[in-house]
Amino acid sequence: MEPGRGMNRLFGQDRMEAIIGFLVVIVAVWFSVYAWERTGAGKAGNAIRVTALFPNAAGVSPGTEVRIAGMKIGKVTEQKLDPKSYEADVTLALDPKLKVPNDSSAAITSEGFLGATYIALVPGGSTTPFKDGDAILDTQGSMDLMGLVGQFINKTGGSASSSGATGNGATAPSTSSAGAGR
Repeated sequence: MEPGRGMNRLFGQDRMEAIIGFLVVIVAVWFSVYAWERTGAGKAGNAIRVTALFPNAAGVSPGTEVRIAGMKIGKVTEQKLDPKSYEADVTLALDPKLKVPNDSSAAITSEGFLGATYIALVPGGSTTPFKDGDAILDTQGSMDLMGLVGQFINKTGGSASSSGATGNGATAPSTSSAGAGR
């Protein structure tokens, strides 16, 4: 066997592997760009952006769905703390094809006890739709489910008169007639 002939075959094989590797990289880049544009990741296109202040936005983050009647109509694009009210200032990107009334209300809710969190919009009666930069005035923050479960388990959160508590840790004296005859 000639000394140069084996080397040529080796470089030819490396060249073919390089071309195939390059094609794999091109397909991967194309797929990534396609998926990025198809899902709308990183941008909301020509969406209508509205803001809403929530007292509690637990479970909401950029990408959280915005729904009307269970159907996705947008997503959360930004979330920050309002320095004046100390509430969560959430920016929503809504589908511009839908003319959502500008007096709609928003509530943070979940699909169930362990389900995903989303923002539910309830359309108002106005004939004027949201415009870019509008604000949703009627909002309801997320419920603290663990706090509610804890209140139920510990039987707290009721009125002082129904539980016998006086507010300072002591219990009110019983007014039943069972011990009156002694």
